[in-house]
Amino acid sequence: MIELVEANWPLFLVALLIGLAVAWFLFKGSRRTTVLRESDDTEGKPAARNQALIDAPPVAAAPVMPIAPMGVAGAGTAVAAAQAAAVEAISGDDLTRIKGVGPKLVEMLRGLGVTSFQQIADWSDADIDRIDAELGRFQGRIRRDDWVAQAKLLASGDTAGYEARFGKLEG
Repeated sequence: MIELVEANWPLFLVALLIGLAVAWFLFKGSRRTTVLRESDDTEGKPAARNQALIDAPPVAAAPVMPIAPMGVAGAGTAVAAAQAAAVEAISGDDLTRIKGVGPKLVEMLRGLGVTSFQQIADWSDADIDRIDAELGRFQGRIRRDDWVAQAKLLASGDTAGYEARFGKLEG
C-alpha cells in the first residue's frame, strides 16, 4: 500500500486539490449576498408585511364557558351536561347527533347559517342541492345519510323512532 502511495503521490495531491476546489465552490463560492435598501419614500408608512394584519377586522370573541370547581364526586358528568346544554343554547342544536355529521361538517353548516334540527328538517330538494354544493368533499352526504329524516325525528324529540330507524343515539 505504501509503495502505491509513494509511486502515485502527485496524482493523490492533484485529486485532493480538485476535491477542495469543488467543495469550496459548492459551499462558499456560489453564495452571493446582496443587500438592498428601501427608498426613503416609505418613511412613516407601516411595513408592507404587516399591512394585512393592520387592515384585518378584529376577531369576534368566542363565548367562554366557566370551569366547575373540582372535588365533588360525580359532579363531572353533571357539569359536562350543563356545559353541553349551555353551548347548545348559545349555538343551536348539537348537529353531530345526526349520523354522518362530524365536527368539520358542523363547522361548515354553521358557516352556512344552519344551526338547528328544524332548519334541516324543513329543507326542500332545492335547499338540499344548494347546501350540498357548498359541502366540498362531503358532497352527497345529505341524501345518502338522509339528514332530513334524521333531523325531523330529532327536532320532534322522537328518540325511540330515531333509534328504531337509524340506530342508537350517542350521548
